[in-house]
Amino acid sequence: MTRTIKNNYNKHKETIHNFIWRALQIFGKQGITFLIFILCAKLLTPYDFGVYNYILAVVFFLIIFGDFGISTATSKYVAEYNIIDKNKLRLIPFNSLLIIVSLGVVVSLLVILFGEIYLKDKYIFVLYVLPMLFLAPISSLYDGIYRGLKRFKELAIISVSVGLFAIGFVYFLVSQYGLIGALISQSLFYLLLVLVLIIRYGLITTKIDKKLMKTIIKYSTVIGFTAIAYYFYTKADIIILGHFNYINEIGYYEIVNKIFEIIKLPTLILATVLAPAITKYYAEKKYHIVKKKFLKHLYYSSAFGVILGILLYIIIPPLIELFFNEYFIPETILIFKLLLLILPIRIVATIISQSHAIATGNAHFSLWTMIPAGILNIVLDFVFIYYFGFIGVVYSTLICFTFAISSFIILYYIKLNKLSKCLN
Repeated sequence: MTRTIKNNYNKHKETIHNFIWRALQIFGKQGITFLIFILCAKLLTPYDFGVYNYILAVVFFLIIFGDFGISTATSKYVAEYNIIDKNKLRLIPFNSLLIIVSLGVVVSLLVILFGEIYLKDKYIFVLYVLPMLFLAPISSLYDGIYRGLKRFKELAIISVSVGLFAIGFVYFLVSQYGLIGALISQSLFYLLLVLVLIIRYGLITTKIDKKLMKTIIKYSTVIGFTAIAYYFYTKADIIILGHFNYINEIGYYEIVNKIFEIIKLPTLILATVLAPAITKYYAEKKYHIVKKKFLKHLYYSSAFGVILGILLYIIIPPLIELFFNEYFIPETILIFKLLLLILPIRIVATIISQSHAIATGNAHFSLWTMIPAGILNIVLDFVFIYYFGFIGVVYSTLICFTFAISSFIILYYIKLNKLSKCLN
């Protein structure tokens, strides 16, 4: 028994170590944002807490355009060029950074010029987090570079250290300045993280490579549109609830969403650790291995999702009562139970999309399914809110998630199956 465990450990040693360091990095980064979230839930009124989540939903929508898939595409090409072209690898950071900064400038100007027209009295709050239009994509960019190079340990130490240091000023700002303090804390945290990541990575080759930029932009465009489509059938619900003035209900909805985001983190960590190896096999045209791993990941992630869902049904309601006592009401629990139904399929989607589709350059399959699902979600949000009230956005999410993820997995499997047969 001991020998079997040791042999399995030696076989998967790199993956296990990378997973551990990636876990520390993700929880170090996400932990501080979740801490801000908890502090806001406890220190703000339900209405202000709803406004806080509404503003962040708007800002993260804008961040999609400030990044537009550049950071994710960079991770893929870093892993790929690290194997086949070291010269190209050295040019990636500067060229990707140049694209992100350019996009950030355009989006920021549009917000300053037209933001007040749509956001009205809430426009001023967006200005406090406007730096995130640059900082969040840049942090994701360097995160992708470190991941592509398998520098998981280094990335983990940086994220945890920055997170621990940031706890002090986060608590002070939120307790002293409430909503504004929470928003400023977000920007300050990302600023600190970006500075440390850049300094630690070291000097980069400042040479413009137009061909490389076109390559990155071409693939990132697919990911960018996928991110927009994904937003339409997730975070767009928050903006639509705000449109109908369901401000308090935004808080209920986001508490449940945050819980599921934290729950999903381990699978996201595992997926990003597995991705470089899948990229390697795919680049080497070992499609039969990629297909075999796809089926294995599909099976285990499905089983894990079902078992986890059963456990969470028992565990989460008491935790909501403990940490979010003011929000332990029938509406919040109903949202949780409904969204729990699609937890298994969300876990499968995280593993397959991050470690397979994106890692192999097949992110377009997500795009093909998410665009109709995103549009359908917005339409159903308006229809269902009319008939069922705020809970209608949850019903819409259940339908659209199931359709999009199932379609995406089927399309990707068909592609792998064809590639495997072609080489036989």
